[in-house]
Amino acid sequence: MWSEVTALLGMFLAAFLAATPIPMQSELAFIALAAGGWSLWALVAVASLGNVLGSCVTFAAGRGLGGLGLWRWFHLPPEKMARAESWFARWGRWSLLLSWLPGGDLLVFLAGTLRMPILPYVILITLAKTGRYVMLAFATQAAL
Repeated sequence: MWSEVTALLGMFLAAFLAATPIPMQSELAFIALAAGGWSLWALVAVASLGNVLGSCVTFAAGRGLGGLGLWRWFHLPPEKMARAESWFARWGRWSLLLSWLPGGDLLVFLAGTLRMPILPYVILITLAKTGRYVMLAFATQAAL
């Protein structure tokens, strides 16, 4: 029983950290546990939850730093900031579907900084992060 809890907790932690700016790869942990006989769908659920929550931490950091005037540090004039917000409101939110790619944490951080509403954010992130682990599960199953 404890080995199950430890394995799934390790998967959760790897996925959580992978969704933050901390350099971490959760895919290797996923594949190793799957090769060890763990249920792919339990791994998908735990990894997705960890990755979504990690992304929420990155989003919150962006929101917090955006509230502190992060953009002033880059000497962005208000009109350029307004243009960036307008672009992100129209197109940027869909870029979150690519947040699972390398560098996707920057998109997540930007969404927080530009104060994207939380509900569409969580929906898009959940689709992206879960979709990645579902595809990884299929690829792992085909390889085993």
